[in-house]
Amino acid sequence: MKPNMKYKMIGCNDVPNMPWQDKPEDLGAIPVWRYTKNPIIGRNPIPGVARIFNSAVMPYKGKYIGVFRAEQTDGMPFVYLGRSKNGVDWEFDHERVPFVDEEGKEFMPRYAYDPRLVKVEDTYYIIWCQDFYGAAIGMAKTTDFKKFERVENPFLPFNRNAVLFPRKISGNYVMLSRPSDSGHTPFGDIFLSESPDLVYWGKHRHVMSKSEKWWESLKIGGGAAPIETSEGWLLFYHGVTGTCNGYVYSIGGAILDRDNPSKVLYRCSTFLITPEEWYEERGFVPNVCFPCATIHDAATGRIAIYYGAADSYVALAFTTLDDIIDYIKEHSIVRETDTEIGRK
Repeated sequence: MKPNMKYKMIGCNDVPNMPWQDKPEDLGAIPVWRYTKNPIIGRNPIPGVARIFNSAVMPYKGKYIGVFRAEQTDGMPFVYLGRSKNGVDWEFDHERVPFVDEEGKEFMPRYAYDPRLVKVEDTYYIIWCQDFYGAAIGMAKTTDFKKFERVENPFLPFNRNAVLFPRKISGNYVMLSRPSDSGHTPFGDIFLSESPDLVYWGKHRHVMSKSEKWWESLKIGGGAAPIETSEGWLLFYHGVTGTCNGYVYSIGGAILDRDNPSKVLYRCSTFLITPEEWYEERGFVPNVCFPCATIHDAATGRIAIYYGAADSYVALAFTTLDDIIDYIKEHSIVRETDTEIGRK
């Protein structure tokens, strides 16, 4: 860690080869800046796939690996695997991830979208939204990115935007999710659930609701896996508002209590990123910035945010741990539903 860093990442590795661009001199008040070569993944990336977006990546054996929402040319989304040497230039498998059941038999979801990728101890978990008699959460595990074994679906329908914490808390796996309905949900809060074994889920707690702030006045949902820091769990999430021309998705930030993450310690009242660039404003679904992953380097405090843009592209943005925590704290507004334990 740099000697002059105010805050530190906990349980995180050094990633010296992570993608990075230095902060521009003309950056405004919000300490998050976009990669100048965005988007890093464009349209029609491989045969049979029209768009890749809303995807998750992480360091793996000195390089990078990721699970990608690949919208096929027939319109159906599935999860594809991708690999990269630098976290920017990606090569993709031409076949969807081959999920199997506990007996090793093929067990493919009808569709799968918005995957997250989280390592807990020695196992990598893929979490996605799928059909389970309605929109619900699917999960699989792997240790080698060759065999992908499905585990029990965590929740009943309807639910979306699930992401695991990268370590157990008080001996339990912990997951954020956003209960919803069967369509383009016009509501939604972030909840937390626990499991001792990835089979039985309970101890459901409310984390935070939409707010009166315009950019997140309709609904909110989980984003990248939380980053454990000396100040708490740093969470990049998405907030949605409604306009006369449809929904607008922005990226927000909050800090949750390390031991009881249903309690919100700080919650940024302003967005961190909102659609402004052409690849965010124009696409299959316009005006969308949707965070799904971060790469973060404990030694320097650098953070790279991977986000889906306009349901058409993958884009990158950058910040630093000190800058983003200070900004969230300075612009924090927390409400009773944020700070309470979330149990009624």
